[in-house]
Amino acid sequence: MPDVMTDRSEGSLSAGWSAAVGDYAIAGGWALNGKLLLVGDAAGSVYAFDGKTGKSTWSREQAHEGGVLAMAIHPRGTVFATAGQDGHVLFWDAAAGQVRKSADCNDGWVENVAWSPTGKWLAVSCSRKVRVFSAGGKRLWRSDDHPSTVSSIAWSESGELATACYGRVSFFKGSTGKLRQKLQWKGSLVSMVLSPDGDIVACGSQDNSVHFWRRSTGEDSMMSGYPGKPSALAFDANGTLLATGGGEAVTVWSFQRGGPEGTRPGVLQLHVKPVSTLAFPRRGLRLASGGRDGAVVVWTLNKDAEGEPVGAALVDGKVAELYWRPDGRALAALDAEGNVTVWQVE
Repeated sequence: MPDVMTDRSEGSLSAGWSAAVGDYAIAGGWALNGKLLLVGDAAGSVYAFDGKTGKSTWSREQAHEGGVLAMAIHPRGTVFATAGQDGHVLFWDAAAGQVRKSADCNDGWVENVAWSPTGKWLAVSCSRKVRVFSAGGKRLWRSDDHPSTVSSIAWSESGELATACYGRVSFFKGSTGKLRQKLQWKGSLVSMVLSPDGDIVACGSQDNSVHFWRRSTGEDSMMSGYPGKPSALAFDANGTLLATGGGEAVTVWSFQRGGPEGTRPGVLQLHVKPVSTLAFPRRGLRLASGGRDGAVVVWTLNKDAEGEPVGAALVDGKVAELYWRPDGRALAALDAEGNVTVWQVE
């Protein structure tokens, strides 16, 4: 049942609603242009909540045997995909909560799912392979084995699929799977994000660094000195700022005027435990950060990467994911205690 939140927020975050799912709330997103909030949990169930009130719209118990691992909302917001430990990819109707198509990957857990920017293709990673399906669930192609388990996937605006694993980032033509580029680096890449134009590739590494490439020039650089693995990465909508985790502080790098080489990053400090997730809205220089301390912070940033907190709130467990509503006026948090929390953002 949804509840009106007690006041555990301040600043630009104002009380909205909260609800609970059956287990660790792992993945979700806004559908139907913010009318629904979708959530998948570690028990394998999928839930839909009314975006304004938090009232349960529908739920499907144990849709994935063993647990949901990933969810991706189609750009139009009418359908979405889930993947789980059972090796299945499910294509859903968001409004009705019905599965339209199921695909079996056969290689074990499906850990990552991502729609292409146009919504024409869905990419999934399973162990060392990636597969691409049509929006209707037909498999179009499958990659050869990567050198190791694929840790992250992402689409560029031009329709290329990027994959990260140990030692390299690969770019494939989305429609055919033809390998177009390899960016190699000796190290274990644990996270990846692309700039909106697809030119800059940033990866968090097992050695507590962020490595990035400029595809147009072939140049690469490294940001080191993080106290932990930078598993949380996010670019703003213009590709000017790169926010990174890897410790209790959020480190923000500016890519304008030839940066970030030779520049000092902005350092945003408020969390008391490591940052677990970062999210920019579709427009504007605001950033939301969530931490293992259960804190959610909204920051306002400048183009030079400096910033300050403008809102903060607490949830009961480690923050798993943060999702800005498409209009940027609400923020949803999923946490390890199975809570779903939504604030209005001034």
